[in-house]
Amino acid sequence: MKRLAVLGSTGSVGVSTLDVVARHPDRFRVTALAAGRNDARLLEQCIAHRPVHAVLSDPDAAERLRKAAKAEGLATEVHCGAQSLEALVARDDVDAVMAAIVGAAGLPATLAAARAGKTVLLANKEALVMSGALFMKAVAEGGATLLPIDSEHSAIFQSLPRGFMCGRAGELERSGVRRVLLTASGGPFRTTPLDRLARVTPQQACAHPNWVMGRKISVDSATMMNKGLEVIEAHWLFGAPLEAIQVVVHPQSVIHSMVEYADGSVIAQLGQPDMRTPIACAMAHPERIDSGVSPLDFTTLGALEFERLDTQRFPCMTLAREAIREGGTAPAVLNAANEIAVESFLDGKLHFTGIAEVIESVLAEAAAEPLVSLEQVYAADIEARALARRFVSRRSLATVG
Repeated sequence: MKRLAVLGSTGSVGVSTLDVVARHPDRFRVTALAAGRNDARLLEQCIAHRPVHAVLSDPDAAERLRKAAKAEGLATEVHCGAQSLEALVARDDVDAVMAAIVGAAGLPATLAAARAGKTVLLANKEALVMSGALFMKAVAEGGATLLPIDSEHSAIFQSLPRGFMCGRAGELERSGVRRVLLTASGGPFRTTPLDRLARVTPQQACAHPNWVMGRKISVDSATMMNKGLEVIEAHWLFGAPLEAIQVVVHPQSVIHSMVEYADGSVIAQLGQPDMRTPIACAMAHPERIDSGVSPLDFTTLGALEFERLDTQRFPCMTLAREAIREGGTAPAVLNAANEIAVESFLDGKLHFTGIAEVIESVLAEAAAEPLVSLEQVYAADIEARALARRFVSRRSLATVG
């Protein structure tokens, strides 16, 4: 019985994780659930899964959950705040941690899980984007097992030789890998005329053609920043040099990613665009279990298309590659600026094309430093957010037709 803590349980990845758990009550036991402010949804999950612990970041939401849990007769202990979350993932009654808190907020607890030697099911890109070297050091020193949840990185992991260990130096080269190929759907604006992009709405940006995701991640897919962050993530997860990571646009999202070997072979992982597949793969690793995902019907797939990435349409990809080349705190700056820019777009304060413009401006002004501590990451994050807000305030939606 694997004892599981689900961080970000009310989000899309968390909900899918609990769906897989419910299908295998003989394999998994939910020890802890954690969310931000959605106490109503978390209460439903506590009733269904009876965790020992539940954590909310918002004090008022935590108090509401505490009262509601008592009224339901639940024995679940309700906690509040980041420190409670960090302590929770290190507990002896937690074997694996689903790290699915979106954004920089998930970094401390994910690092704590790695240091505690847990099996870390990594759905939080920011742990590697913001603090790649520090996070991989924590994995190595803590003896943690790191398994990717992003569909693309899971696909790469599944296409690598059995027994491949994420984070082990030289592992990719020893496996005979020439390059890894991340596929990208192209999002909702893959064919939208460039002169119309400034006028697209948050609702349009969140209408992903293939995947059901949260609003922030959906916008990242529309700008292709999600793919830029995934390039950085792949660099750290698999020890891949930047020049060995290629992004290919694949609108159908059937091939989730590929690995090319030195002998010319290319191994790809295919499946329905459903996050339960990579979640089940990681949760049961190295075994395979039913995820609830329907099988592919190859007779109805039709053509599988591939396109070169248009960097003019998706400038965020170029910005992400520049950040990883610069190294140090630059990826943390990139991530923070993107979070503020996306938030501003969703709030109606910034037009869509302004997202990349703000990020570029912040990267140009915030000097990158060698990465030596987590405190330095937080300082770079705070500075980048302040700069991003300043650049957002200088732009006016009134200039958009």
